[in-house]
Amino acid sequence: MSSAFFEQRRRPLLWGTVVVLLHWLVLGWLTASTRGLPLPGREGEALVATQLLPAPPQEAPAIEPVPPPAPQLVQPPLPDFAPLPAVTVAQDVVGEPVQPGPPALAPPPAEPAPPVAAAAAAPAPAAQAPDPGPAPIVHTIRRYKVDLPPPADLTYDVARVDADGTRWSGQALLSWKLDQQAYRLRFEAGIKVVFARVNLVVLTSEGHVGNTGFAPVKMTEKRRGRALTATHFDWPANKVSFSASQNNYALLPGAQDKATVPLQLAAIARGDQAQLSGDIDMFVGEDRWGSVYTFNVVGPEEIDTPLGRLQTVRVARPPKGGSYKSRLDIWLSPAHNWMPVQIRSSEANGAVTTQTVSNIAMTQPGL
Repeated sequence: MSSAFFEQRRRPLLWGTVVVLLHWLVLGWLTASTRGLPLPGREGEALVATQLLPAPPQEAPAIEPVPPPAPQLVQPPLPDFAPLPAVTVAQDVVGEPVQPGPPALAPPPAEPAPPVAAAAAAPAPAAQAPDPGPAPIVHTIRRYKVDLPPPADLTYDVARVDADGTRWSGQALLSWKLDQQAYRLRFEAGIKVVFARVNLVVLTSEGHVGNTGFAPVKMTEKRRGRALTATHFDWPANKVSFSASQNNYALLPGAQDKATVPLQLAAIARGDQAQLSGDIDMFVGEDRWGSVYTFNVVGPEEIDTPLGRLQTVRVARPPKGGSYKSRLDIWLSPAHNWMPVQIRSSEANGAVTTQTVSNIAMTQPGL
């Protein structure tokens, strides 16, 4: 009886144990699924448990500081170094030195004439007006619109033929630079002698740029076998003076020196091509005196250069009696910023020097 009793009690205990184990397994499975633990699956089947976790905090993107805007460079207005209207002068006076001397002394008072009888006194003859002489030739200096060519180094091949037929060859360099409203220019030309190079002439010019183009302040000239000379342009006092002479000249609008003439012509052509008509006049201070250069616009012309065959516009300054005896021809190239690509000087004694461009290097392309 006792064994039957235990047999009857053992079955419920076994079933109870099985139920407890089943509950424990179910609870363990549920707990494992919520914790993201791998769960056993059926054979050949992979079970993937997902876990909903909060996203990691994202760092806020770094804010780069915004640089302050660059200051705007305001170009100051170009100064004007000459009166705006055209200036009319007497051509027979232009180029003549203005030499202020001591003030003229007043003549001593005349002694009174002795009294004479009224009846005997003869009527005094009428005073004759002084002969004014020939009327001066009126010459007008035109006012030009200008646009300076960019700073550059221009290299030239030099070919010279002396009056006796002797031929020389060499090289020349025209270099100019711009710093805000101040410029510096250097021109040197030399010839080859055996294995050496001999400079024939060196010109330097420095000054300002403005609405009239180049406004020289000082030019120096050094020629082989001669002393250095200097030409000074005093714009506030409106005069030009020379170290090689006592001459003084009144400055005229757009006055130039010998070194700036070719580039000033380029600036006139760039300012308005329509200005290349008729004559182009400019007052030029040389080494001892000043005079008005009158250039005739010859017209379009093709020339051969080491850079190829170029279309140019030729201007020429013929000899002028009483001022200069040489002829100066300049060829301007529209395709090269109207730069002077050929310069020829024909002297009165028959010597001819021709400079033909072989290279153009822009030195300040940002301007």
